Amino acid sequence: MSDIPDILSKIVKNKRKRVDILSANLSKIKDAAFSPPAPIDFLSALSKKNGFSLICEVKKASPSAGIICDKFQPAKFAKSYADAGADAISVLTEEDFFLGSTEDLKSARVAASQTPILRKDFIFSEVQVYESRMIGADSFLLICAILDKNELTRMISLGRSLKMEPLVEAHDRKEVDKALSAGAKIIGINNRDLRTFKVELETSKKLSKYIPGDIIKVSESGIKDASDCKFLMDLGFHAALVGETFMRTGTANLSQKIKSFKNIPYEKTK
Repeated sequence: MSDIPDILSKIVKNKRKRVDILSANLSKIKDAAFSPPAPIDFLSALSKKNGFSLICEVKKASPSAGIICDKFQPAKFAKSYADAGADAISVLTEEDFFLGSTEDLKSARVAASQTPILRKDFIFSEVQVYESRMIGADSFLLICAILDKNELTRMISLGRSLKMEPLVEAHDRKEVDKALSAGAKIIGINNRDLRTFKVELETSKKLSKYIPGDIIKVSESGIKDASDCKFLMDLGFHAALVGETFMRTGTANLSQKIKSFKNIPYEKTK
């Protein structure tokens, strides 16, 4: 998919059409957002005093990799993640480019009822935040590349009013500064450039120094094994979000794979 000049803009343009339709039901969705049980504390799940947290992702496909999992069973993956000790679960709900759905998150919520769930999507409207809570998400993704500072600040504030601390994603120094200025408490460094889908773990290394120590730092994309987690831990990261590596493993061997990530003796050096 590298021949597509700017995949991010295509995804957002398509998502806006869906959000326009969704917005017609804002009042009902807003009321329904207060029906589920109180959110599980996503921030606390990533705030271990000792060790390193894993956010394990449920996703069927991506624009860069195509179909990742032929036998896609979101509930089964979510339960396997929770049983193996995942600190949080990310569910990708974007419909057209990642082949996700809100139903995937709902089924994951039922299967992993005690584990915080992050809704990963392209969120820029308040109706999407209310919808995230309505379907059982405990947190949601905000992408700096598609939001200006004022929009980002409003989305963070709305999330907190619903007791949902968002994960704010950045890919360069300017976006890190935007996230900090907007008051983000959890900043995710995406090692995948959403405009080209090229992945470089060095992006986390390059940007980690610009994030203060009191902010939860999450590295996303390109994490293949425990040595990558150790590399990130030594840079001061608190957590990693791992998707494709676990999805390609399959549920039969998933527990062993996750434990190989979690059982390494981590020791922060920075």
